[in-house]
Amino acid sequence: MGFFDSDLIQQEAKQLFEDYQQLTQLGGKYGKFDRDGKVAFIERMETLLDRYKIFMKRFELSDDFMAKMTVEQMNTQMSQFGMTPLQMFEQMNQTLERMKLEIDK
Repeated sequence: MGFFDSDLIQQEAKQLFEDYQQLTQLGGKYGKFDRDGKVAFIERMETLLDRYKIFMKRFELSDDFMAKMTVEQMNTQMSQFGMTPLQMFEQMNQTLERMKLEIDK
């Protein structure tokens, strides 16, 4: 069975995409959140990033040709922005850390 034929992989990909879309829409209202709302949003983003890292690690560890191509495609896309996927995750984490520091301001 191919990597993308797995029901687990398909479900997790679908859920990650839906959760990301939902958080992105919610993020547009971030400035209007009270302190507890901001904390909850940041925590949900951190959880999503952790889930995404695990999902991408599955691709990296897979022997499946399509999984390897997906990793290569992501590396290529990220290099167009002058960064690696790891740097992207680090930058996102730094942004969340800054957001945490600004909550009480």
